[in-house]
Amino acid sequence: MRRVGISVTLLAVLGATTLIAGCSSSANSSGDGDSITVWSLEEQPDRLAKAKADAADFTTKTGIKVKLVGINEDQFPQLLTAAAAAGTMPDVIGALPLNDVRTMSSNDLVDTKTATQIVKDLGPDTFSKSALDLTRDGSTQLAVPSDGFALSVIYRKDLFAKAGLPAPKTYADLLNAAQKLNSPQIAGFVGGTSPSTAFTQQLFEWAALANGCQLVDGSGKVTIDSKQCVDAFNFYGNLIKNYSVPGSLDSTAVKTTYMAGKAAITIWASFILPEMAGQDKDIMPTCPQCKTDPSFIAKNSGFVTSFQGPDGSSPVQGGDVTSWVVTSTAKTSAATKFVEYFMNDGYLPWLNQAPEGKFPTRHGTSDDPQKFITGWSKLSTGIDTKAPLSTYYTQDEITAWQKSVDSFSRWAFTEGQGNLMGAILTQLPVPKAINALDNGDVDGAGAAAQAQKAVKSIQSSTK
Repeated sequence: MRRVGISVTLLAVLGATTLIAGCSSSANSSGDGDSITVWSLEEQPDRLAKAKADAADFTTKTGIKVKLVGINEDQFPQLLTAAAAAGTMPDVIGALPLNDVRTMSSNDLVDTKTATQIVKDLGPDTFSKSALDLTRDGSTQLAVPSDGFALSVIYRKDLFAKAGLPAPKTYADLLNAAQKLNSPQIAGFVGGTSPSTAFTQQLFEWAALANGCQLVDGSGKVTIDSKQCVDAFNFYGNLIKNYSVPGSLDSTAVKTTYMAGKAAITIWASFILPEMAGQDKDIMPTCPQCKTDPSFIAKNSGFVTSFQGPDGSSPVQGGDVTSWVVTSTAKTSAATKFVEYFMNDGYLPWLNQAPEGKFPTRHGTSDDPQKFITGWSKLSTGIDTKAPLSTYYTQDEITAWQKSVDSFSRWAFTEGQGNLMGAILTQLPVPKAINALDNGDVDGAGAAAQAQKAVKSIQSSTK
């Protein structure tokens, strides 16, 4: 669904090349120069074209040329390693997820001083406090948060209404609905089970946090074998074993199953919204009703963005924040001007690459505190059919997605263990435990114990 982390093998290589990157920093960091290199993990052709147009406007206004390169998320670790070793790091990297920000920072590949100055220049009060907290290591600003995407429990509200079921806002609501709506024709629930994708962990992490399950405690101790976590594994295991479709399911399989009308409930990121509405001819809904109404799934879906388990103290929001990173070898003056431009005059065009999954983490300016929220709300989504989200979804739903960026819950980051998250998303111990649960090899307690052992081992190797 989104990015994965850098592999542990590559981390070792990065550790060996950090000195090389650091040695070239002083040579590259002074002055604007006449050009900078920028990597963007938004490498889809339509998004990259919009970003390049935005960069061209920056060049017109500043005279600083920009070489903007789209980087495939799967190739990012290898390309970063090679660039660090060769002393050819880009000046700026955009659309970088939290896990990769922490991995880069742990290998001294991030210019934290410049990130801090950019946030100060733009005004910390103009940003989402939650986004700033997630992109800090203690008091050190690692990156400049640019935008975020929200997770939702997505459900067929037409089927729920017919069965007299409430919206699935809790573990009990979701399990009850999955059981009642499950049939040979329609699965009660479909979610990630693949042991080799971060998507499985994204879904489970949110469900776990909803039940008060934390990866680590405030002291950094791994706690994924706690009662809250065991119960979360049992909850997710019950759904995928008894009410889902068979097979190892990645993000694409989950999405296409729901959009085919073959599942009553799923969990997915807000990037799915235009596809559910039939706005992308390459990824169209295929439900029977969709033949005459391509937006049928969108019109008949409800969304829960705040979810709670029985041991959770309150409902939590799930999602991720992506950021601008100024690298340790950057031409700092030019890089600063670039990031500040893309967080100001160029901000709405940047968000316009995919408004459904790029909710602004900077609300506005000191003069107009809601400038970017207001501007974002007018942007259109879709590739082949362009329309605002409001064409297919209610204002309450749109507001919930947008506001959730201000209160995302994530494992480990606020406990000072963000670097651990970057590491575990390479070996994927949690998706492997989920897969073992799905296969019937372990129960909830066994899955938690398996994950606990693996995460502790990874933590020891990263110290």
